[in-house]
Amino acid sequence: MQTRSKQRRRGGRVLTMTCTRFLGAFLVAVLSAASPCQADSGTKQRKPDWPMFRGTPQQTGVAVTALPEKLDVRWTFEAGDAITSTAAIVGGTVYVGSDDEFLYALDVNTGKLRWKVHANDMVRSSPTVINGVVFFGDSEGVVHAVDAESGKARWTFATSGEIISSVNHAGRRLVVGSYDGFVYALSAADGKLLWKHETAGRVHGTPGISGDRVVVAGCDEFLRVVNLSDGSLVTKVSMGSVSGASAALSGSRAFVGTYGGRVLSLDWSSATILWAFHDAEREFPFMASAAVSSESVVIGGRDKRLRALHIDTGKQRWEFVTKGRIDSSPVIVGDRVFVGSTDGNVYAIDLKTGRQRWRFETASSISASPAVAKKCLIIGTEDGMIYSFGAP
Repeated sequence: MQTRSKQRRRGGRVLTMTCTRFLGAFLVAVLSAASPCQADSGTKQRKPDWPMFRGTPQQTGVAVTALPEKLDVRWTFEAGDAITSTAAIVGGTVYVGSDDEFLYALDVNTGKLRWKVHANDMVRSSPTVINGVVFFGDSEGVVHAVDAESGKARWTFATSGEIISSVNHAGRRLVVGSYDGFVYALSAADGKLLWKHETAGRVHGTPGISGDRVVVAGCDEFLRVVNLSDGSLVTKVSMGSVSGASAALSGSRAFVGTYGGRVLSLDWSSATILWAFHDAEREFPFMASAAVSSESVVIGGRDKRLRALHIDTGKQRWEFVTKGRIDSSPVIVGDRVFVGSTDGNVYAIDLKTGRQRWRFETASSISASPAVAKKCLIIGTEDGMIYSFGAP
């Protein structure tokens, strides 16, 4: 599988065949002085970790840790190939995958390598860390479970398609999507198959979990609601286009962008569309996943714009223009939004006004998403660099 994998790497640029094959083949170019990444205290709702893609099983993209107003590079780490996987930050360790077929574990304060694990193929799935175990998928379609402290293998489970989706979880039950068109539920303890739900297309995004329901936006143009207990279909609603994004869940509402250039708010319990945002002047896909605050839905698009939409109406509150596509999924940190762009910049944007408050220029395109925890922001780039930002 390494030969097939390496043929998809061209000059450090990441090329992934996503679910847009249903529209024709589409290539995705795709802190304190003593301890700069010190853990927060006093957060009752969530630990100050970032254990999975988008932070929580509901995938709202909101951090509970604080970041200083001015950020500096605290450390960098160079992997062997592009980074499109979003990091997980748990305890004192950063976990992130690379196209070089490794999952890396790095010290959160120094960036020093703790261990690395070789997978079967590229690791573009963002890792999920639960109870001392790291779960991730690879481009050969294998789900891996490894010990968080040592990297020692626990178990593997093979699907029949590439895995870009991250692993979501509810208790000791894992849920993950595959390019073979199935959503899988596995036992976290041993990887045993509990059920699988067949869709009519590839599953690129990560399924969201709310209570006893799994909500997944897929390449069959439907938002599906599935029983967590047995994988049976509860309901589905047409999105009008394929989606490669992960649905953000807030109560019974789901927010998701589509390849057809719309951002949707859906009531997944009643299978109805509440509102749809569409910019008729810019017919570009939304591949990034949304971040959701109490007032706004923030999402980036391939028209190079980061937008904030009113959570109840979908009316645009502001837009911020970059010089490259935004496939990076934004993260809300207090009154700021952090996001990467293929123009090579990491941005901090004011959540209320849409004005730029900070920017850092890397040497490469960014399609990975920020991870925010321990008063640090971690993000990877397509030239294989991992950056840690913290207090100056």
